[in-house]
Amino acid sequence: MLEEINRLRRERNAVILAHNYQIPEIQDLADFVGDSLGLSRAAAKSDSDLIVFCGVHFMAETAAILCPNKRVLIPDLDAGCSLAASITAEELRAWKAEHPGAVVVSYVNTTADVKALTDYCCTSTNAVQVVESIPAEQEILFLPDMYLGSYVKKMTGRENIHVWMGECHVHAALRPHDINEKRAAHPAADFLIHPECGCVTSSMYHLATQRIDPEHTVILSTEGMIQFAESSAASEFIVATEIGILHRMQKANPGKLFIPLREDASCRYMKMITLEKVYHSLRDLTFEVTVNPDTAAKARLAIERMVAIG
Repeated sequence: MLEEINRLRRERNAVILAHNYQIPEIQDLADFVGDSLGLSRAAAKSDSDLIVFCGVHFMAETAAILCPNKRVLIPDLDAGCSLAASITAEELRAWKAEHPGAVVVSYVNTTADVKALTDYCCTSTNAVQVVESIPAEQEILFLPDMYLGSYVKKMTGRENIHVWMGECHVHAALRPHDINEKRAAHPAADFLIHPECGCVTSSMYHLATQRIDPEHTVILSTEGMIQFAESSAASEFIVATEIGILHRMQKANPGKLFIPLREDASCRYMKMITLEKVYHSLRDLTFEVTVNPDTAAKARLAIERMVAIG
């Protein structure tokens, strides 16, 4: 099957992108592994005609928005995102009507239809920067992640931020007592929080409110985590993230131990894509992800503002 996938990849001039939370076999097969925005940027820079996006649907939509001249496929149409599904375009329109004149800031984990109604997209990493770039007196609607929104509100000290009460389905698994218990069991370990994981934005909030110990605790991107682990004197690391990312971290640092905060912090949507589905996607050119041109144009503006800020 791997030989067939590689043959089809060459014949179709395809690039295979895998999110950090994909199963190990998919990560090992991919041309690029990273977070959703990083993968879309990699796709835009490549000379491929076809993108096979091994992630969830909103990520494939983002790739289609940023790469309008390429064909984008997702191997499983059911690979959705509970956080992105927690607000619809209709709900956002109604919310905006209740707050006329408010600026809308949307986490990148949203559908293209929601992005099209958004003024600024943001990642977990630059959410505070995005909000701080908006005049202090400006009312803001932040969506859909209530933990990230609460974190931004705490870090900026702004009271004019309204937060949508959405969350990732893995959120409930990551609570302060889980963190404190795990750290007590591994006192010499560094504690790493991956901000691009929607299910650990709660950990960022708990850190900001000092519900967890800030000592030996760092918030890092994927690449930052790998580099930090290489340079750190610690041999053990507790990682607050979706467990898929540990495969890449362990490969890059084989002599060190990476301990998931919770073994069950796993996104079932991310785990839907298999080698068989990638093969069928390449063979049959299924399933294509398209975005209405008007929607894409409006959504692209919000995404470009996010990229410009950092």
